[in-house]
Amino acid sequence: MFGGVRITEILAYFMVIVPVLLVIVVIFGHDSYDQGNGFAEASRIIQIKPETNVTSSSDDTTLQRDQDLSLLGGLLVSGFKKDTCLSRYQSYFYRKASPYKPSSYLLSKLRGYEKVHKRCGPGTRQYTNAERLLKQKQTSDSESEGCKYVVWMEFSGLGNRIISIASAFLYAMLTDRVLLVEGGEQFADLFCEPFLDSTWLLPRHFPLSNQFNGFGQHSAHCHGDMLKRKLINGSSVSSLSHLYLHLAHDYNEHDKMFFCDEDQSLLKNVPWLIMRTNNFFAPSLFLIPSFEEELGMMFPEKATVFHHLGRYLFHPSNQVWGLITRYYQAYLAKADERIGLQIRVFDEKSGVSPQVTNQIISCVQNEELLPKLTKFVEQNKPLDEEEEPKLRAVLVTSLTTGYFEILKTMYWENPSVTRDVIGIHQPSHEGHQQTEKLMHNRKAWAEMYLLSLTDKLVISAWSTFGYVAQGLGGLRAWILYKQENQTNVNPPCGRAMSPDPCFHAPPYYDCKAKKGIDTGNVVPHVRHCEDISWGLKLVDNI
Repeated sequence: MFGGVRITEILAYFMVIVPVLLVIVVIFGHDSYDQGNGFAEASRIIQIKPETNVTSSSDDTTLQRDQDLSLLGGLLVSGFKKDTCLSRYQSYFYRKASPYKPSSYLLSKLRGYEKVHKRCGPGTRQYTNAERLLKQKQTSDSESEGCKYVVWMEFSGLGNRIISIASAFLYAMLTDRVLLVEGGEQFADLFCEPFLDSTWLLPRHFPLSNQFNGFGQHSAHCHGDMLKRKLINGSSVSSLSHLYLHLAHDYNEHDKMFFCDEDQSLLKNVPWLIMRTNNFFAPSLFLIPSFEEELGMMFPEKATVFHHLGRYLFHPSNQVWGLITRYYQAYLAKADERIGLQIRVFDEKSGVSPQVTNQIISCVQNEELLPKLTKFVEQNKPLDEEEEPKLRAVLVTSLTTGYFEILKTMYWENPSVTRDVIGIHQPSHEGHQQTEKLMHNRKAWAEMYLLSLTDKLVISAWSTFGYVAQGLGGLRAWILYKQENQTNVNPPCGRAMSPDPCFHAPPYYDCKAKKGIDTGNVVPHVRHCEDISWGLKLVDNI
C-alpha cells in the first residue's frame, strides 16, 4: 500500500518538474534546440509581435482601402450611424468598383451643398423664417437669410421619381438651393437620409402642402402660365414668395421656358420653387449657357450625371437592403457571371407576346449574353480537363412570369453549346404597376438595385425602371427596342451610348433666337436617345 502511494507521489513530482525544465530550456537553451523545436519558434513569434509595426501598418492600409471603397472614392461622407443605413456601408461588397471617378470639383460641390442643407434644412431657424414667407400676405424679404429651396412634388412611378429627384438635386446644386422631397413615411421606408445631421423630407405641415393637389398649369403661381399672361418680370418676381414649375411630360411651350437663361435669372430671386416633374431633365440643363461651365467642371465625363448623383442620393433602407442581400446571396452570389434582364411591356393586358419572346431570345443569344442551345446528344461528349462550365445567373424582372417561364424551360430542357449552367431567377411578379403600395415599391426598388449589381444588363426601351438600374451600375446596357403594332424588330436590341437615362420630353427651342431648334444637335455631349428618337441623353465620345 505504501509502495503504491510512494510511486504516485514520484509521478506527481515528475509531472510538475518536467514542464518547468522545458520552459527554462526554451527560454535559455541553445540555438540547436531552438531550430528543431516548434514551440521555441512559436515563443519567438510571441515575443517579436509587439515590437513590429508591419502588421499594424498593413491593417491601416486595408482599413483605408475599405473606407475609400465604402465611401465610393469620396462621393459619400462618413459620420452616419451604420445601423441606421446598412446599405451605405455595405454596398461595395456587392458591386464592382465603378470605372467612373467623381471629379474633385463635384466632391467639393457636394460638400458645399451639405453645409447649406445643414444650415437651411428643416428644423433650423433659417428654415422657419423662410417658411414664414409662404404665409398669407407675406412677401420675399431678408427674413429668409439667403436660404432658398426647391421642393420636389411626389409624382409618377418609382423609376420616374428617382431620376427626376436626381435632376432636381442637380438643379438645386447649380442654383444654391436646398432640395426637399415630398413623400412622407413611404419615402423614408424606401430610402435612407442622404445628408448628415439633416433631413431631405418635406415637413408634414408645410404651409403649401394642402394646395399641392390643386397646382397645375393654370395655377395662379404657375411659372409658365404667368409667362403666357405676361405677369412675370424682374419687378413682379421680387414680390413672390413661391412659384410652381410644371416640368412633367405634358408641359407646354411656356413651361419649357424654364430652360432659358432669361427665366433662370428671374427664378433665382424666388425663395421657394415647387416642382412637379417625372423626367430626367439634366441633359437640357447642359444647354443653358449660364450652367455650362459649372456642369463641365462637375462632370468632365458628361454621361455620369445620374451614376454619381444616384449613388450619392439613393441608399436602400434597411428593410429594402434585407430584400436585396438575401436574394443576392441565395441566387446570384456564387455565379461566375450575372446577367440582368428587365422586361417591361407597356400593354399589360396583352399577355406573353410571341414577338417579344423572339426579340428577347434573339437579343441575348445574338449578343452572346446567353449561349445558344444544342441537341441533347452532344451533351454526352466528355468535357476536356481544362474545360470548366461556367455558372451564369440570369436575373429576370417583369410584372408577369410568362417570359421567365419560357427562358427557364428553354435552358432546363436543352443543353447550351458552351455547356454553361444557366440559372434563371425572378424575384417577384406583381401583375401590374401599383405605385401607391408600399410593399410593391419595396420590391421594385430592390429589383432595380439587384439589376444594377449584374455584370451585363438588358433593359426595355422607354422604361425608367431599367434606366435606374443601368445608371446606378454604371452599365451600358443592351436596350430592347420598342415594338410597334406587334411586328418583329430588327435588330432586336442595341447597346446604350452611355449609362445615363433618357430625357423623354425635352424642349426644342433656341432661347436666344426665339425659334424652334433640334436640341439634339447643339453640343456633342447631348444627343438623341437610342430608344426614343426625340429624347435627349448625355453621352461622351465613344
